Amino acid sequence: MSVEVTTLANGFRIVTEPMPGLESAAIGLWIEAGARHEAADQNGIAHFLEHMAFKGTARRSALQIAEEIEDVGGYINAYTSREMTAYYARVLRPDVPLALDLLADIVLNPAFEAREIEVERGVILQEIGQALDTPDDIIFDWLQETAYPGQPIGRSILGPSAQVSGFTEADLRRFTAAHYGPGQMILSAAGAVDHDRLVRLAEPLFGHLLAKPAAEAAPARFFNGERREMRGLEQVHFALALEAPDYRAEDFYVSQVFSNALGGGMSSRLFQRLREDRGLCYTVFAQSGAYFDTGMITIYAGTGGDEIGALAELTIDELKRAAADMSEPEIARARAQMKAGLLMGLESPSARAERLAKLLSIWGRVPDVSEAIARIDAVAAPEARAHAEGLLSGSGLALALYGPIARAPRLSQLSARLAA
Repeated sequence: MSVEVTTLANGFRIVTEPMPGLESAAIGLWIEAGARHEAADQNGIAHFLEHMAFKGTARRSALQIAEEIEDVGGYINAYTSREMTAYYARVLRPDVPLALDLLADIVLNPAFEAREIEVERGVILQEIGQALDTPDDIIFDWLQETAYPGQPIGRSILGPSAQVSGFTEADLRRFTAAHYGPGQMILSAAGAVDHDRLVRLAEPLFGHLLAKPAAEAAPARFFNGERREMRGLEQVHFALALEAPDYRAEDFYVSQVFSNALGGGMSSRLFQRLREDRGLCYTVFAQSGAYFDTGMITIYAGTGGDEIGALAELTIDELKRAAADMSEPEIARARAQMKAGLLMGLESPSARAERLAKLLSIWGRVPDVSEAIARIDAVAAPEARAHAEGLLSGSGLALALYGPIARAPRLSQLSARLAA
């Protein structure tokens, strides 16, 4: 069995990958509209819209949506990212038509009743408050904003409370009218699915939608910068970013392997040096994330107010050392971790459906897993060291600090140490 893709006349895409032996299916709608597609006065509306999808349609109440999917033992959920919004379900094989009908209904026919808007507004304001009270959550929003100041890609997905408090039905409908065209939608399914049957089911639900031009997102530009927030916490939350390749770049996989070797596991350099050798932190990691025109390698650690200086300096030192002497065994270990994570993830129909949608959005096709494995296997230590050297001589650093930061070094000090 293999991946199949069908595009309707209006641009609506359907992609499937059957998984023999499964009796369940994951199915979802991925919309190429997220936080970075919002205007400044819309920040948070993509996420608000995602919440409202479950609050009733022209045909179903919020309770009926929940009951219909749970009556068959399935579940339905959604998420908003900076570049996409996803609505997805997991059901048994006979209930795929029901799941598809539910997804189409909540995305295409939301009721946006005034009372439900107010109820969900309260829920989202609570969510924003919870994020602000969770330092190891909010620090990444602050880092993003610092690295991409004044840009849609730098804004919070949840949006500011003051703005969320003012969204109206008209605002929600205006955003969907601009960004929820058939050409911006991907119906993706994996597991116990039949491609031709899914296409037949989807055509009457989505085939009548009028095509519309996709709204271009503002290009991203990475900046040096820092944000420092003093608060009486037990720990300083330290987050450092360097600009990394976008997901179409030739060195995308080099960046992924490098960041894994730097801080992706217990054997990584940062974990061994900062936690195991020096005992400066409990949590430390590095990860590489990507968008269609930029990316970030992010390093995070939580440490005490007295230890933040040593931790920050050692982090810079390890970045420099990685560019000089990262070894082939380290890179081989990072490659193995990445490949195992990729292949293990594909055992889940939900992860596979998400992968299909994202790759189709990025490339206009779904590359075989073997292509990704080959790209990962092609990364060797010399490429990783060269990539690290390029990162360190590139656009600079973004820094976010939260907690008892009196002894935390300034960005200028870390940049000078990096350049020394």
